[in-house]
Amino acid sequence: MKNYIIPIMVALSVLSCSKKEQEVKPQAKKGFELSNTMLNSISLAKVEKKNIKDDYNFYGKISADKNSYIDVYPLVGGNVLSVNVELGDHVTKGQVLATIRSTELAEVQKEVSDAKTDMVVAQNNLRVAKEMYEGKLNTERDVLEAKSQLQKAQDQMQRASAVSTVYNVQKGNIYSVVAPISGYIVQKNINKDMQLRNDRSENIFDVANTTNVWAIMNVNESDIDKISLGMKAQVSTLSYPDKVFDGKIDKIFKIIDPQTNAMQARVVLDNKNGLLIPDSKATIKVTSSENNMALTIPSKAVIFDDNRSFVVIYKSRTDVKVKEIKVLKQVGDITYVSEGLSEGEEVITNNQLLIYRSLNS
Repeated sequence: MKNYIIPIMVALSVLSCSKKEQEVKPQAKKGFELSNTMLNSISLAKVEKKNIKDDYNFYGKISADKNSYIDVYPLVGGNVLSVNVELGDHVTKGQVLATIRSTELAEVQKEVSDAKTDMVVAQNNLRVAKEMYEGKLNTERDVLEAKSQLQKAQDQMQRASAVSTVYNVQKGNIYSVVAPISGYIVQKNINKDMQLRNDRSENIFDVANTTNVWAIMNVNESDIDKISLGMKAQVSTLSYPDKVFDGKIDKIFKIIDPQTNAMQARVVLDNKNGLLIPDSKATIKVTSSENNMALTIPSKAVIFDDNRSFVVIYKSRTDVKVKEIKVLKQVGDITYVSEGLSEGEEVITNNQLLIYRSLNS
């Protein structure tokens, strides 16, 4: 019996030692892996090679397009019967802005009447001259002279009629001031019952078409070399700080204002939606492009830690790593990188700080 007990005890002892060895044997450490939640929350951007650009900010204001800006003057002096618009109103071409009574309208009507008479006389003279030329009683020169006099009479008639039509001269002593173009009333110097003097030199309305407007930017002397014609520009205003209006520099005024020591440049902007208001303040950001190229990433992908710059590179949910980079320059939303990245790599641009901390813990 004792001979059987010893082998069994030895076997149990060996089995027990083997089991203990299995229990204390260390397991292989599991590698880093993005969870499903984290994977769905990140955003990626590819490392791309682009021309190096520089952004410069200037300040200025919105201005109406002076090529579509018209001063409106009264035809003659008189008493203002009515004013139909207010400052800031939108008007259409031909719309009546004001009505004025004036005793001097008789002179305008007389000019139209005299022009009609002169034209009729000139037409008769030309007819007679042609008949006499056919009868060999005058020369071709006489016919040409009669034609010239008729042309002058027709031009005078056209001018007098145009004045009468533009101001909607009615019978009697009343005429209307009408909008010469469609646009907005940007200046108003007239009120009901006002007496307009005959020698008045000031206009009574300014009408501006604001379909296109200008952003006039002030450029300090030290920044003149940073701008050029055709440069792209992005304009923002206090009224719409989150909205950007795109345009380009189309004119540089080569004159420095001695009071501000600044030169002005103009950016033309589409304003069909009417959001840009003349005389409102504006910030103008212009962009210039260099011939040199560099790798770029979104600025929001960069992590600053201990005076160094890092990004998180993504290849797969199980292949995520941190790389140190050297920043060449940062221009707004774009960061130019001189070392640490390769073109085509993907960097994480959202929640990358959490991943960075997990990888470094």
